Amino acid sequence: MAQPDKPAAAAGRANTKKELPERFRQHKHVWVFVEQERGQVHPVSWELMGEGRKLADKLGVQLAGVVIGPPGLAVAEVAREAACYGADLVYTITNEILAEYRNEPYSKALTDLVETHKPEILLLGATTLGRDLAGSVATTLATGLTADCTALDVDADGSLAATRPTFGGSLLCTIYTLNFRPQMATVRPRVMAMPERVERPLGRLVEHPLAMVEEDVVTKVLRFLPDRDQATSNLAYADVVVAGGLGLGSPENFQLVQQLAGVLGGEFGCSRPLVQKGWQPAERQIGQTGKTIRPKLYIAAGISGAIQHRVGVEGADLIVAINTDRNAPIFDFAHIGVVGDAMHLLPMLTEAFRRRLSPHIRDRLAG
Repeated sequence: MAQPDKPAAAAGRANTKKELPERFRQHKHVWVFVEQERGQVHPVSWELMGEGRKLADKLGVQLAGVVIGPPGLAVAEVAREAACYGADLVYTITNEILAEYRNEPYSKALTDLVETHKPEILLLGATTLGRDLAGSVATTLATGLTADCTALDVDADGSLAATRPTFGGSLLCTIYTLNFRPQMATVRPRVMAMPERVERPLGRLVEHPLAMVEEDVVTKVLRFLPDRDQATSNLAYADVVVAGGLGLGSPENFQLVQQLAGVLGGEFGCSRPLVQKGWQPAERQIGQTGKTIRPKLYIAAGISGAIQHRVGVEGADLIVAINTDRNAPIFDFAHIGVVGDAMHLLPMLTEAFRRRLSPHIRDRLAG
């Protein structure tokens, strides 16, 4: 991805005077909200822990994880796991009210924790839960929130530089929260690399009470209904992804993408226009407004590669692009570019891989 023009960004900041009010000058350390439901941690939390570690080291401060949930072993296990992904300390808030996610008690818990312990940076995953929680906490704290970031850094004076696409993905802008704390940002799954897990003991554990009772909560949980379609797509965490775009010509031709993905033991996806046309469901969309992926192998067939799509795929280890237009933007960032008709090349690739890959090898490639 093309990085923002740093001289221009610096020039823009030169016109903005940073005057951090006295009440915010005690804010220190980097926090990562560790999203967990029923003991299952969303992987984006560990991805953010890796990024948070970099920010904390640059600032010379501690990295903390925040775990919220019901009393029991699950929260304790997640806290110990946070240490293995780099947390120096972990804050926990446990209460039966927090057994299922509800905005009101979770917002109250996280807001009170921030006001008590005063972090300077707070990171959350841009998941359904994370987006809901981040927005309400930022509003309550009257601070800035940069959503769907693609890069995080700190500048010379220690301010968080949060970069995200803007103007429909045609530009990247870097946003600063100069005069308020904490500086908040959300990052979508798979935008950041997964850090290495290193077995280490949990350092300091800080337990914080929840100043709320069930009667204070308006919403009630009647029953938990798992999403029966939640396992239909694993695009974000697939190691092999094959995707198609408008260059396929018709919805019937999309089966060529699915067949190649099947032979490779991978997942299949598509560009935004195919979702807009109704050729594929939204859960298969890859790009800025869809899924962000970081596979070992990504094959794009008939996709032009506009910035919206590039944002979602450039973390792939190997990008292979097939397009009849030799000037298609996707060739600017693909590792291997093939100028040709996907209608002819996809069946040939499928047959070639089918002959050469045993089921055992396919499973290893996908795993």
